[in-house]
Amino acid sequence: MDSLEKKKNIYERKRLLDQVVKYFFFFLALVCASFVIFIAVFITYKGIYPFFHNYSLVEGNYIHQDIGKFFTNTRWLYDGTGGMFFLLLTTLYTTLLSLVISVPTSIFTALLLVRIVPKFLKSILQSAVDLLASIPSVIYGLFGTGVICPIVASLGVDTYGGRSILSGVIVLAMMSIPTMTTLSMNAMEAVDQKLIQSSIALGASNAQTNFKIVIGTATSGIFAGIILGIGRALGEATAVQMVIGNNSLGTSFYNVFAPGNTLTSAMLAGIGEAAGIGYDTRFSLGLVLILVILAVSSLLSAIKERINPNYKKEDSFFYKIKSLFRKKEVTSDGK
Repeated sequence: MDSLEKKKNIYERKRLLDQVVKYFFFFLALVCASFVIFIAVFITYKGIYPFFHNYSLVEGNYIHQDIGKFFTNTRWLYDGTGGMFFLLLTTLYTTLLSLVISVPTSIFTALLLVRIVPKFLKSILQSAVDLLASIPSVIYGLFGTGVICPIVASLGVDTYGGRSILSGVIVLAMMSIPTMTTLSMNAMEAVDQKLIQSSIALGASNAQTNFKIVIGTATSGIFAGIILGIGRALGEATAVQMVIGNNSLGTSFYNVFAPGNTLTSAMLAGIGEAAGIGYDTRFSLGLVLILVILAVSSLLSAIKERINPNYKKEDSFFYKIKSLFRKKEVTSDGK
């Protein structure tokens, strides 16, 4: 009996410990979720505040952020008449061009490290990639200012001392490559070796195996790396602001040699001296940026699900939301 009672006490203590750990981690999850919700609510409130609050620049003269001009004005200003549309176009344009550089570079670098180079060299190069991922953005900005901008200025094209959209694109590509490369490597290393050996046994060359089996099987993980790289590029402020030229007039956003301005660089420029409407409108740009990142991430996640060989329509996020609304309609009809 004593032995049975002792085992029962040990079991009860373990069960109690499991419960404590369970609720502790549940509390941590609630705290993290609360931070996300608080930030979202705060940015939303501060983002719409300038459209309804009257600011006094001169005694007796009140202004607020004009909603129509916020979406249509070609120049970004901090006096309530600024427009964010061309800032948004420049942000998407620079991000897209940076992907043209970073995506193939990341995939081929990951393939090189996983499948081609010797193990001793792989460890050295992988450490270099990890080091690049940990470098602060301001260092990339300094490198862009001291190296990339002079190179762009020496191309013989009229630029603002090399500070241009092209410089911003190159810096963003450099910053995105380490993240994409690391996740692509993880995806390629997870490919079943039996698939690779079977491909070679059936007569496929190493190149055919690498491109069709390794990259093809790791597509989902590679796409996850691309999503994180796009998030890094869309949200980068310091490095871009140092090299892009910060032109408040956005009509020349398509010219890579012209200075430009993105949502993040416009938010960062002169923020230390900003006050009143000039300070609050930066939150409006932040709200636009959050919505853009959410939209782009949702779109890319949907595409990622589609290209998954094990994709089922019932597993998609949008299908689950649609099913939820259908259930509510059925419930309301039943009542």
